[in-house]
Amino acid sequence: MSKVLLVHAKGGPPLGYVLSRAAAKSHVHLLALSALPPEAADAAASLCASVVTPAEAERTDLVSLIASHARAVGADAVLTFSEYAVVAVAEACEELGLAGAGSAAALARDKRLMRRTWQEHGLSQPEFRPVATEADLGEATGSLSFPLLLKAAWSAGSTAHQIIRSPHEASAAWRRSREVMSASARLGYSELHVAEADADFVVEEIVSGTASDWFAEPGWGDYVSVEGVVADGVFHPVCLSGRMPTVEPFTERAGITPAPLPQDCQDRVVALARQAVDALGLRNCGTHTEIKLGAGGRMWLIETAARFGGAMTVPQIEEVFRLDLVGMLVDHLLGRSVDWPTDARTPDQARGAAGSLVVLAVDGEGAAWPDRRVWDFPAVSAGTALSRGSALSVVAECSLPDGAEVPVYDPAAGANTMAALCLLSAEDSRTVLRDFETLVTALPRVLPQVRPAARPEGVSA
Repeated sequence: MSKVLLVHAKGGPPLGYVLSRAAAKSHVHLLALSALPPEAADAAASLCASVVTPAEAERTDLVSLIASHARAVGADAVLTFSEYAVVAVAEACEELGLAGAGSAAALARDKRLMRRTWQEHGLSQPEFRPVATEADLGEATGSLSFPLLLKAAWSAGSTAHQIIRSPHEASAAWRRSREVMSASARLGYSELHVAEADADFVVEEIVSGTASDWFAEPGWGDYVSVEGVVADGVFHPVCLSGRMPTVEPFTERAGITPAPLPQDCQDRVVALARQAVDALGLRNCGTHTEIKLGAGGRMWLIETAARFGGAMTVPQIEEVFRLDLVGMLVDHLLGRSVDWPTDARTPDQARGAAGSLVVLAVDGEGAAWPDRRVWDFPAVSAGTALSRGSALSVVAECSLPDGAEVPVYDPAAGANTMAALCLLSAEDSRTVLRDFETLVTALPRVLPQVRPAARPEGVSA
């Protein structure tokens, strides 16, 4: 049987899910660059031929580490589903002569290079400037139109995003973004291959999106993602995912599969995604392209990743369209024939709908909860009235344990302050959206309040 080296790091689909699909196709050797989630430890022990966690001293040259381990286990393919390991794995595959994202992988990781490439191809995107110092940021604010968005070039999950509405806000935004990137690195949410990646930023104009020109019902966010794959340099769109409106600054709250766009709108979105992916020159990898939707049919590219969408995007696709993207990618990287989609799946082809909700301590308008609450999924499940036929579950691998305090939402930290990830299945996308709206409203009511700490005996209030 073929052998696959799976490089694990923070982010991506749940590890347990990935292992079960990959192990059905090949012997899996796991190289863990991040600690294994406790919920996935049993799966790793039972499904993997080996599990190795390298010491910090071994990680100074990550490409060499991955390549040498691949040779040691006789890997026929090497892959990762983590944004933070994409570039290192791509370069290791190049060194090993194995199929991978290719030498252009960094273009789909470094937002400065990505935007510059799209600019050279004349693709629609916000006006931008690369930023390496506070002085660079000050100069950029003089040439771009406010409001602006400062974002880390190598970040993920809306980490370190800062909205700048006037020149005098630039200095504070710069300091805060740098602080957040440093904190994220300590938590393991940072680029693993590029040294000093937390110092690279891009600032761009915030374009005005509108969902009403694209969706038949209210409540949708003003951007979508095109999920796809590149196989031997050819882009294959799989489907579109819709969103709830983001939480300020631009933290994603929920992704819903499929996105219920009319066929002509979906075709236009897919065409732009194809141009974006083709411009980057990727070879063999999943793709996740986010596109902002504007009035009058306007669109702007947000970003493309050389990996499948994170969180529950891939499991949602499998549930709704019966496509095992993990298994299909493993087959392709091993040289087996795969029947990739030629056109993006449509809502009419879906079997129901599925969505994942990031639990943040903010209400539907983005305002902070009035008090602190404790995460308790049984209380959420019992206390929320969902639509008939809808099924709600919690993704334990991506959630705090029951009884843990829900973190206070930090706009600059984005998804780093999430408490849990919930998965919901329903008869259609509209029902998922409405149930998520119900859930967001119910959370600060049904979750238990944080109890005051007990005072030591003899201590008065």
